[in-house]
Amino acid sequence: MSDWLVVGKFTSAYGIKGWVKLHSYTDPIGNIKDYQPLYLKKRGQWQELDIETIRNHAKSLVAKVKGCDDRDQVAFYSGCELGMLKSQLPDLADDDFYWSDLAGLTVKNQQDQVFGIVDHLVETGSNDVLVVKATDTSIDDLERLIPYLFGDVVLSVDLEAGEMIVDWDAEF
Repeated sequence: MSDWLVVGKFTSAYGIKGWVKLHSYTDPIGNIKDYQPLYLKKRGQWQELDIETIRNHAKSLVAKVKGCDDRDQVAFYSGCELGMLKSQLPDLADDDFYWSDLAGLTVKNQQDQVFGIVDHLVETGSNDVLVVKATDTSIDDLERLIPYLFGDVVLSVDLEAGEMIVDWDAEF
């Protein structure tokens, strides 16, 4: 499991003074400002990034990187992911988990039938939904959408064992 968590991505230049558009994966998007320091992934390597400021612009964000003072310099940053160390995240209560911790867990029901692994989660408004992709050890090749309702549908999560037990019928 990686120590890194991708929290955003630089997209393109904003204006002529070295500002760059920032697509944040945090919810709400402005929370990316709270995770300092941020790191830039360039050529597969993470390097600490000195961001002067991040500000809201319309329904998105723009950032000013220290030393990036004109539109031509933005090309170095465009398309690069921004990340942070998972150790920078605040600790959660015992039954709370970060989405990134759930991705990759093997999902089984109470009958020990393997549905696959958690690929990602989707926010639907009423509750989050696990997108479970089949693997070669799954009971079939179906992709399943399972409500993330802890204590009701999701019975247990064991990060060390890498598995999640759900109250879910194989026919669903």
